[in-house]
Amino acid sequence: MSFRQHLQTALVFCLGFGLLTPCLSHASRLWEEVSGEKAFEHVRHLVDLGPRPPGSDAIEKSRVYIDNQLSKFGWRVTRQTFTDETPRGKVTFVNLIARFRGPGSKSSPPFFLLCSHYDTKPIETFCFVGANDGGSSTGLLLELARVLAQQPDLAVKVELVFFDGEEAYENFSETDGLYGSRYFARDLQKTKAAKQFRGGVLLDMVGDASLTITLAPNSPSQIAQNIFAAADALKLRNYFTYFDRDITDDHTPLNAIGISTIDLIDFDFAWWHTAGDTIDKVSAQSLDIVGRVTAYYLSESALK
Repeated sequence: MSFRQHLQTALVFCLGFGLLTPCLSHASRLWEEVSGEKAFEHVRHLVDLGPRPPGSDAIEKSRVYIDNQLSKFGWRVTRQTFTDETPRGKVTFVNLIARFRGPGSKSSPPFFLLCSHYDTKPIETFCFVGANDGGSSTGLLLELARVLAQQPDLAVKVELVFFDGEEAYENFSETDGLYGSRYFARDLQKTKAAKQFRGGVLLDMVGDASLTITLAPNSPSQIAQNIFAAADALKLRNYFTYFDRDITDDHTPLNAIGISTIDLIDFDFAWWHTAGDTIDKVSAQSLDIVGRVTAYYLSESALK
């Protein structure tokens, strides 16, 4: 068979499965495939659903949307459903866990976590749609799922986790807030699967138009160095710095069980937990910046 015939056969296969871009992009540089605009459209869809606190109709619609998007990209989603006690009584939460099962994927277990929370804080005094806080990181994680699917040999190394119940009902404590990540970490310990993972990245509030990603001082040092190196390589280092104090977030339970996980978060966000956290505060460019740095780190360091 000639080269032209090989190419035609490959194109027919790709078109038949709706995978023209993944097939042709296999040798491309992963970070160049990230689209902040595509991530932004995911955020817009989630925000249009309205407030998405645990147990609401809107968060179930969010789950259906996330599941549908991931399935299109070749990821298989599992629902991790559990009930926990909160200051407002028992609440049922659902973590979404996805592994890549597209064409060309292998059956080896993933060893790196890529996470976001998709809930919004339960607030009764005003309409909190969480465009940046909950929306931006979820939209970007969906876009990274699309990009990773273009290189199945990398995608199979990653487990995507969309945490429910990140927000505290009253104040963050050992029993309030981080419901999804605390349960996920306990389950990994119980099943002895924690040792399977060598590290992770948590995304949270990554869409601020005036972007400054603020790494916590206690971030895993090697991962932090590699994130900074990725930003340097892409000439985006000025968007990344350290925060002035530690941050409690969904990475906290993961680090507690020995999975070194970094929190990529812009904690200098003026509209945090206010009615002003709306879609106009989210920038496709900011999503693009964080997405490209994350993709560079994954392909050039974490997944090597």
